[in-house]
Amino acid sequence: MYQAQKKIYARAVSGWFAGWRWAMVWVTQLVFYGLPWLEWNGRQAVLFDLGARRFYIFGLVLYPQDFIYLTGLLIVAAYSLFLFTAVAGRLWCGFACPQTVYTEIFMWVERHLEGDRAQRMRLDAAPWGLNKLLRKGGKQLIWIAIGLWTGFTFVGYFTPIKSLAAAASTLGFGPWEWFWISFYGLATYGNAGWMREQVCKYMCPYARFQSAMFDRDTLIITYDEARGEPRGARGRKADLKAAQLGHCVDCNLCVQVCPTGIDIRGGLQYECIGCAACVDVCDDVMDRMQYPRGLIRYDTQNGMRQHLSRAQLFRRALRPRVLVYSSVLVLILVALGTSLALRSPFKVDVVRDRGALARIVDDGWVENVYRLQLMNTTEQLQRYRIGAAGLDGMRTDLQDTVAVDPAAARWVPVAVRVPPAVAAAAGRGSHPIEFIVERIEQAAAGKPRTVVERSTFVVPR
Repeated sequence: MYQAQKKIYARAVSGWFAGWRWAMVWVTQLVFYGLPWLEWNGRQAVLFDLGARRFYIFGLVLYPQDFIYLTGLLIVAAYSLFLFTAVAGRLWCGFACPQTVYTEIFMWVERHLEGDRAQRMRLDAAPWGLNKLLRKGGKQLIWIAIGLWTGFTFVGYFTPIKSLAAAASTLGFGPWEWFWISFYGLATYGNAGWMREQVCKYMCPYARFQSAMFDRDTLIITYDEARGEPRGARGRKADLKAAQLGHCVDCNLCVQVCPTGIDIRGGLQYECIGCAACVDVCDDVMDRMQYPRGLIRYDTQNGMRQHLSRAQLFRRALRPRVLVYSSVLVLILVALGTSLALRSPFKVDVVRDRGALARIVDDGWVENVYRLQLMNTTEQLQRYRIGAAGLDGMRTDLQDTVAVDPAAARWVPVAVRVPPAVAAAAGRGSHPIEFIVERIEQAAAGKPRTVVERSTFVVPR
């Protein structure tokens, strides 16, 4: 039978790991909200222009044909996740996942308007009045504003954000812009404001398959049962041996600060997102009780059982799985970096003119007509010289160079002809040829750059 989930009132916590979590909040949000407003060469630094099928990433101009780089980026992200999880568990979930980041932001707003854990519980239990209405209503309005601003920024990666801001002043968005701002804003508002831990526990698949990436030398949030048990309340100066108690004072603060509401003292659970809030609050309790820190800490199962030192833990971290992940990740990064460094400043696609595959023209010459698409991946006007090779005496009808605007593409019709004697010697049918496209500016600088694109020349029967 379904049982209603009890609402979690997470307590505020401060400490080393809380500081790192907020540092990641600042870093990720400065990047996310700030990147669309940066300019590069007079245009938006990061813009995915789906209409023009061009993607600008600072100095890079990418086309749909560069999809391989997106594939490489996804592979890098996957292997990074595997590596970090194998070494230190759910670091991504606890410190950088958007669900964690926005939940932190929304909870910060909630605490400042409704108070910390005990105050929020009292406010929820109190009857509705002006004070409760103002606090609850104000919180919802701020949450909605954050959600809409997040949706607006998301769309700003696909539509120039300055023109989007101008449209916002009159609410003159297009239908797709309205849809994605509302959808992304609603998703942020619902996930971070209302669903929170439900997303991590029931919707996120990572919690389900993380165990496949863990082993007994993975750093996880652990409770030192041998040191903490038996648990129980006591005074600060109590004799633990006489009272037959461990270091755990059973204050339940580790449960109260947990965003998913679990008791880490019950062992590793899939609901644990590795945020280390329980570590911070437990260390604070240990300080007040004048006990050593680390009753709840980052450790490994082997480390807990064998009482390994930090140096031994780090040495055991360099195990075959980690070395394989690291090696593959480095190789992929080197390959991507090398590919980008050697990437051609222009691309060529050849399409045969289906309306005129092959024909006999003046003086018996055989002519084929093609269409070449020149894509300029730089942000300067470029000129190109187009030639063809493969059959003796082959010539094109292009006498001048072809100019292509910055970060633009242009279709160029090209007629290729061969002398009648060469056509007769080659015989009927298809014959391989090559189009040679040379960028004039690099040739003038002593650094010729050419692209060779293969095609076929048809001699008619």
